[in-house]
Amino acid sequence: MKTSPEKMRSAKKTARKRRKTPGPPWKVEPLLSPNSLRVLERRYLKKDAKGHPIEKPSDMFWRVALNIAQVEKKYNPDSDTLQVAREFYDLMGNLEFFPNSPTLMNAGRELQQLSACFVLPVEDSMNSIFEAIKNTALIHKSGGGTGFSFSRIRPKNDVVKTTQGISSGPISFMTVFDAATETVKQGGTRRGANMGILRIDHPDILDFITAKEDTGRLNNFNLSVGLTEGFMKAVESGSDYPLINPRTREEVNRLDAHTIFKKIVEAAWKSGEPGIVFLDRLNKGNPTPSLGMIESTNPCGEQPLLPYESCNLGSINLSKMVRYQNGKASIDYPHLTKAVKLAVRFLDDVIDANRFPLLEIKTATLDNRKIGLGLMGFADMLIKLGIPYDSNRALQVAEKVMGFINNESKKASHELAEARGVFPNFEKSIWINSPWGKLRNATTTTIAPTGTLSIIANCSSGAEPLYAVSYIRQHILDDEKMVEVNPIFLEVAKKQGFYSEEIIQEIGKRSSLKEVPGVPEHVKRLFVTAYDISPEWHIKMQAVFQKHVDNAVSKTVNFPRHATPQDIEKAYLLAYKEGCKGVTVYREGSREGVLITEKPEEKQKPQKGKITPRPRPYQTRGTTQKIGTGCGNLYITINEDEQGPNEIFALMGKSGGCPASQAEATGRLVSLALRSGVDIEAIIEQLRGIRCPSPLWSNGNIILSCSDAIAKALEKYHQSMTGKSSQRMVPGKKNFSGICPECPECGSLLEFGEGCVTCRHCGYTRCG
Repeated sequence: MKTSPEKMRSAKKTARKRRKTPGPPWKVEPLLSPNSLRVLERRYLKKDAKGHPIEKPSDMFWRVALNIAQVEKKYNPDSDTLQVAREFYDLMGNLEFFPNSPTLMNAGRELQQLSACFVLPVEDSMNSIFEAIKNTALIHKSGGGTGFSFSRIRPKNDVVKTTQGISSGPISFMTVFDAATETVKQGGTRRGANMGILRIDHPDILDFITAKEDTGRLNNFNLSVGLTEGFMKAVESGSDYPLINPRTREEVNRLDAHTIFKKIVEAAWKSGEPGIVFLDRLNKGNPTPSLGMIESTNPCGEQPLLPYESCNLGSINLSKMVRYQNGKASIDYPHLTKAVKLAVRFLDDVIDANRFPLLEIKTATLDNRKIGLGLMGFADMLIKLGIPYDSNRALQVAEKVMGFINNESKKASHELAEARGVFPNFEKSIWINSPWGKLRNATTTTIAPTGTLSIIANCSSGAEPLYAVSYIRQHILDDEKMVEVNPIFLEVAKKQGFYSEEIIQEIGKRSSLKEVPGVPEHVKRLFVTAYDISPEWHIKMQAVFQKHVDNAVSKTVNFPRHATPQDIEKAYLLAYKEGCKGVTVYREGSREGVLITEKPEEKQKPQKGKITPRPRPYQTRGTTQKIGTGCGNLYITINEDEQGPNEIFALMGKSGGCPASQAEATGRLVSLALRSGVDIEAIIEQLRGIRCPSPLWSNGNIILSCSDAIAKALEKYHQSMTGKSSQRMVPGKKNFSGICPECPECGSLLEFGEGCVTCRHCGYTRCG
């Protein structure tokens, strides 16, 4: 078929136009730290078939900016999209604003799925349950996280009329969701994460509260109990409350409210889960109550959504919103105004640029056009202003700056509504008589986790305080450990004249400045960290931010190791009193993992020659330990004879395949070593810390692999026999894992904050 001359001329004109399209505006090259570059290369930049990056950070920002700016043509054919793209690029390239990770990863690429948060409905039927599982897999494959309420599923042992059988209950179905999540890796860059919520009045609530005591399941879930106002009033009055069968809507039992509340507290004290969400407060802030009740949130709890809704999130870097005049720092509100206005426009464009994983999600999202603009770098901003995080002045700043962001975001949404139209459900919303008039978006503000985003921006996370003044970076393949110190602290130390290498090395041994000699007291007071701050101040800060946030606030309330369940109960009650929508807690060491250990002391070199293992006796005695791993439950039997331990058997539940065969092989080799006289401490030292791609929390420890599980079983046995531990502390150094365990990917220390666990070194994050 011949091409007409007109079509040929048109094609040549298009080609010339493409060649003239300018590339990134190189005048603003992102100023990124070495760690920021490392995280971008590992998790965000486009890669070739061999996994090598084929774009630079500036290319990524331009790719995203240009892709999102194309939406402007939809509303104004005469729009200068290149100019808009340059503005978007400058906003990101100056590290002043980032959208959520899926937008950075996928905008302008084949996937084009740009949302982070989704909520799917789960009704009381097999069709609904397995449809939700299928949809979950599609969302996780596209890079999103999912939230569910399982409160509509009938309780276990309830009647199933169609089969004349009995139901298995919501928790058994949650394990199927969990297995599906484990199978699907999100686009090769993010693992699936889920939120599972069960109402406090569901008959299976006790099983739900203790569901994670069996560590072999639900490891891709955050769990939260949905508390009602009625339940909290019963807790305060010491009365009981009803359990309601969701199938019949009838009361089936009554429980003492305070007893159940204490069980939630005890479980949270042990492992940080379940969290709590106040369902009635979520719905008090529901902008479209006529469309239905909000029953669930996204995986980290900051984004309540109706069924099938998604939300696009972004964060303003407040550390970039400070200006200096005559040496005095202040918040640059004119600059913040411009950043908020442009960020709202960007996020609204993202909705139209998005390729949704399901038609139902597209419909629900476009009908309400929810966006969630939040912040990061708040702790850095306070430090620049000379204000300690745990102070009344900090609370005042938080309320003022978040109130300002919320107000300016509504103004920006109003301007977009005037130009583009309101969100379709505006007439059915609570905003019909709002002080801002018409709005383009049903919600505009959310404070979301910014784990990897804050690493890229080289600032503090979300609304959190500093987690530490220094970070220990440890390479996974060797023993090299490097101290990385907060850059603002370094600047202050040099400016005030107390900087020295000795102080820097001393800071590297600790989580805070409290006991570091040579640091002035006023600097210690300013650079307070998460564990320096009392839980009450964490709650107060979260509550102040919540006053001016449409959705919710993702924040972790940190407790010291010695905190009691009563301390956590006090914090929960304070959060309820102060108006929070939910609470996530983490007690130091409650998820303790591998210690940083010194190398075993040099033992006497063995003589050359063959070693003959002692024969296995006809009869042995021993014990079996059950340890959850990322591949399933591992049953480890340690047998002994008159000379001590002589063999182990490691069985991987009912599974076969590679994990089971490797566990068996490891067990055989360990048995051979034990009967050959190899010191059990040396065996533990060799196996401990070996990592696989699926680490797992188990009984307060992180199990990095089957080999690591065997090491921990041997360690427990060794302690029971000798009363001592084979783990050695680095002389003069703090046990850092008391703060957090090691990253399963790079070996650096993890931090708990914003409802997630994050590695500041490589960007590893896990929210499930």
